[in-house]
Amino acid sequence: MMPKLIEDPPSLSRRMVRAARGLTMDQLPAEVIAKVKIGLLDFLSCAFEARDLPWGCQAIRMASAANGKATVIGTPVHASPAEAAFANATLGHGLVREDMHAGAVSHLGVVIFPTLLALAQQQKASGRDFILGAVCGYEIGAAVGRAIMDQEMVRRFRPTGITGPLAGAIAGSRLLALDEDATVSALGFAANATGGLNEWPYCGGDEMFFHPGFAARSAVTAVELALLGARASESALDGRAGLFAGLNKSDCIARVAPFSGGPLEILSVYYKPAPACNYAQTACQAALAVAKQDGFRSSDIESVVVRASAAAAGYPGCDYAGPFERILQAKMSIQYCVAATLANGVIEESNYHLLDDPEIVRLARITKIETDAAFTGAYPGAQGSEVIVNFGERVARSRMDDVIPATPEQIRARFRSACANWRAIEEIIEELEVQEDVGILSGGLAA
Repeated sequence: MMPKLIEDPPSLSRRMVRAARGLTMDQLPAEVIAKVKIGLLDFLSCAFEARDLPWGCQAIRMASAANGKATVIGTPVHASPAEAAFANATLGHGLVREDMHAGAVSHLGVVIFPTLLALAQQQKASGRDFILGAVCGYEIGAAVGRAIMDQEMVRRFRPTGITGPLAGAIAGSRLLALDEDATVSALGFAANATGGLNEWPYCGGDEMFFHPGFAARSAVTAVELALLGARASESALDGRAGLFAGLNKSDCIARVAPFSGGPLEILSVYYKPAPACNYAQTACQAALAVAKQDGFRSSDIESVVVRASAAAAGYPGCDYAGPFERILQAKMSIQYCVAATLANGVIEESNYHLLDDPEIVRLARITKIETDAAFTGAYPGAQGSEVIVNFGERVARSRMDDVIPATPEQIRARFRSACANWRAIEEIIEELEVQEDVGILSGGLAA
């Protein structure tokens, strides 16, 4: 009798693809479907608001040179799917007020939604396919991010630049119903296109705004190549020279566990209340609570201490007291975010256009960041912060164990304020699961 051959186990890519392709609408809880809808509105509100910002204008001009039928949000420009995805992802990230998956340290929606919107104008797809694609994208991107994004990784690499192309490729493949082999290839091509360095906070560079754009463009390209029959390495993730090996994270492969039976990863996403770095969110809210106390005057402040997790204190650009020459430096700096909130008594985009304001500059310079063991231990499950304000004769403080996310009502209000055609768009999104051709949504987002 011939000995029975032992087959090699399937690659990480194939295991993830099989799990993603096996997901059906009837498996999705109502809260997951609702999360896709509100996440899409949150992304769109940011994209509409960022159209006139320098990096938004630059991305739009880039896309306008690539003829096609894919919509660039809030503009009359129609471009190729890849370039429309690039522009829309950059717009969605333009305020630094995007969605956040803390466990993966990633902004996945600003890659997933531009990818889906662009591809939906290339080939007819239903709203159900759109929802399933989004859920699968979040699941895969978050699972990879959870496995590899430790503090040393995020100091050097932009997490969204690594998780985003993978998330977008899975989402787009699910949208267009690629078969198993083609989806494995799309994921392989996306793995080859991961990247994004965290040098920009030290130099004040703009590349952070474009990281999701690069990721979305790569995701669309990966799906299109696979659709045309191009084949990528099946072991592009877990092979001897695959992505995990390239990042020196081969020992983390076994940790990647999407669709593991617990709550779907999209439910771990929160939406920012402040248009600033994730790690400054809770500190802003704590500072606002101090600013609302009776008798508060920022001019009386002698010093400020912000206590936060080691992850927050150690992320590039977060522990920086100035000088502030560019908006992005201010949006990343916990000192600036707290100082502007204390000086103005609000958490608004306008705070980040006051780089020379004497009171904000003064407060930022006298603000010190300290790590807190309790906050460090609770992260990433919770993102706590404490703001301690010394007035000389008295001390005021506010301690919060976690960020308070923007609510669905706040997200809708932001969207309605930013989009003139909000009613028609909301009606489509509200009934997304019954839309026969989701391309109507993409088309309706033009100026």
